[in-house]
Amino acid sequence: MTPHTLAQRAYAQTAAPTRTPRDTEYEAISKITHRLKAAAARRKTDFGGFVQALHENRRLWTVLATGVSDSDNALPNELRARIFYLAEFTEQHSSQVLGNKATVEPLLEINMAVLRGLRQMAAT
Repeated sequence: MTPHTLAQRAYAQTAAPTRTPRDTEYEAISKITHRLKAAAARRKTDFGGFVQALHENRRLWTVLATGVSDSDNALPNELRARIFYLAEFTEQHSSQVLGNKATVEPLLEINMAVLRGLRQMAAT
């Protein structure tokens, strides 16, 4: 590296762009959804990885349910109720997936629908 390059790096802006809570939610849901989809494709060869990804998705929905059950949550009550219902569905359906009684696709579809909703909210 040249002294000029070192100086540019030293004086470059180091602050990360400001992220909104919605951006953070979107990123977390997106990462977990991607992991779950990839793990589902490798389910037969890496069942442990699939179980871990399914568990991460369950934890995500537990956090979302906890958030919407907080009385200080500013979301409309109807939306809060829907999110809580989806968390309950995710918990039950995940158990069925682990028992080979259901497929993972509904969980992926739910996550993708939430991501679309978050994207639409950010656009407005």
